[in-house]
Amino acid sequence: MTTPLVELRGIRKAYGSIEALRGVDLDLHAGECLGLVGDNAAGKSTLTKVLAGTVIPDAGEIRLDGHKLPFTGPGAARRLGIEMVYQDLALCDSVDVAGNLFLGREITRRGLLDEDAMRAQAREMLDRLGIRIPRLTATVAGLSGGQRQSIAIARAAAFGPRVLIMDEPTSALAVGEVEAVLALIGRIKATGVAVVLITHRLQDLFRVCDRLAVMYEGRKVAERGTRDTGLEELVRLIMGEGAAY
Repeated sequence: MTTPLVELRGIRKAYGSIEALRGVDLDLHAGECLGLVGDNAAGKSTLTKVLAGTVIPDAGEIRLDGHKLPFTGPGAARRLGIEMVYQDLALCDSVDVAGNLFLGREITRRGLLDEDAMRAQAREMLDRLGIRIPRLTATVAGLSGGQRQSIAIARAAAFGPRVLIMDEPTSALAVGEVEAVLALIGRIKATGVAVVLITHRLQDLFRVCDRLAVMYEGRKVAERGTRDTGLEELVRLIMGEGAAY
């Protein structure tokens, strides 16, 4: 196994008397997809939000390339190349495709939005990721669920991230759209990005992930290579059976 790109050590987070994370250790590797699984309230979303900078832990540390990271918020995480695509996608329905791709990174010329430059670069970004959106001037409100998901992933992936976290990217998609999103994840992984995938569609994990980390009641209780386990064992681990505490 290569040296981890990211190391999370002893991550703890409590909300009053509820311990959401109880000393979690986790490694992420460049060019690998890690499936982070667990039942509701297992701690997986809280853990990824710690990595993305939107939740400040009570204890523990994160290292990137061996260097300890400060817990200073999502802006700092993004500047270090850590991006997260949330389940609600955070797209602006009334804005066109190019505008959504450049949200927060708009190109200006003489103090005005340079829409032509953004659309030209947006086309290059989508082509590079193998995403087919015929009209960049279309507002995202009129796009399919799979197209909207692809735009949200492209926005996170197009500016050179080192870590990309995806929370339930296929939960509301039709079968054909799921296939397209999984293929997109595979292409992003192949560029050397460390991908973290949260999904309740367990069959998808075996399609695109290299490793699986199982969370249960705020702890990481098991870790398996996808080639070394199966769906039946994974379900048992998610339910807390046969896991190492």
